[in-house]
Order: sequence, then C-alpha cells, then structure tokens
Amino acid sequence: MISAKTIERLVLYKRLLKHMAAEGKRHIFSHELAALVNNSPAQVRRDLMQMGYTSRSAKGYEVLSLIDEIHQILASGRKQNMVLAGVGNLGRALLSYFSYRQPALEIVAAFDSDRNKIDRVIGGCRCYHVEDMIDKIGTFKATIGIITVPAERAQQVADSMVEGGVRAILNFAPVPVQLPKGVLREQMDITMQLEKLAYLVKQGMEL
Repeated sequence: MISAKTIERLVLYKRLLKHMAAEGKRHIFSHELAALVNNSPAQVRRDLMQMGYTSRSAKGYEVLSLIDEIHQILASGRKQNMVLAGVGNLGRALLSYFSYRQPALEIVAAFDSDRNKIDRVIGGCRCYHVEDMIDKIGTFKATIGIITVPAERAQQVADSMVEGGVRAILNFAPVPVQLPKGVLREQMDITMQLEKLAYLVKQGMEL
C-alpha cells in the first residue's frame, strides 16, 4: 500500500506536471521535479517506483505518460462521491471548483440550514436542508464529507456525516472534530497556517 505522505506528493506531482504539459514540456528529469516541490531527486524516484513507474529514457520521464500513471493510481478506477455542509463563501467556492475541475471527485449534494438556500442549485450542486443529510448521504452513496460550517456546528455535522456513512472528512471549521476509529480526517485551518507563516517571516525562519 502506498503511504499517505507519498499520495500527497503524487497529487502535487500531477498538478505540476499538468502545468508543464500545458506549456509544451514533454520530458522531465527527477531533479527538475524535485526542485519544484522542494524535495530530493531520490525521493521523487522512490515515490514513482512505489506506484510501479520506472519508465525513463535519456530524456527523463515522459510527462504525459507520468500524468496518466499517477491519475490511474489516484482515481483507482472509480469516482468518489462527496457531500459538503455549509454553503457560505468558502462552501460556494469549493462547489464551483469541483463542479468542473475534478472529474474523479464530485460533490453530489450540499447542505445548509438557511431556508433561502434549500432546493437551489449553487455552484452546480443542489442544496438540501442539513436535517436531511444522513438520508441523502446514503442515497448518493457519498464516501467523503467536507465541513465548512461555523465552529459551534462542526461536531454535530461531523456526527451526521459519519452516521450517514462517510468514511473520510475534510474539516475547514476552525476546531477539530472527534471521529470514530476508521474514519479518516484532515484538518484545514487556514488561519493557523497564515499565523505560522507570519511568525516565520517575522523571525526570518524557513519551513
């Protein structure tokens, strides 16, 4: 099994390689890719070997072939359905992003408590009342949940998502949520990251 850290790097590699392909680049060496992600060439080669990709030539890795190989690993042959709770500014931005940029990941339902948003299509996705979330998760066979609600509602939303059947949660609320064993979690605290960067800049430090 490929580790979570390696998967993170593969996602980044794919994003950068797509930009290179769009600019007409056809081949890339491991040291070039490593420099872009602030990593070592040896680590890049290990990551690619973990997914079984060793196709190199005197010109380096073929960009389009490498993109396809990484995509096959990440997509695993089937689309993942996701749900989002909290259709505020951040929620709307995520809905708009996923509506056309991520074919292997689709937000199939959004939830909010604001009656003015219920039964509307927002960012290409229909919005339902948060009280219907448990049933809708099962209906849409969603496996991933995204939380963009205020802090005081985050745990309740997470509990409903788990009860509905999601197996992983990406939490943008500014508080951690408690999840049962076996449910994956990622905490995205933008303010915390910015405060860390501001401190490091002030101290003249590096990550």
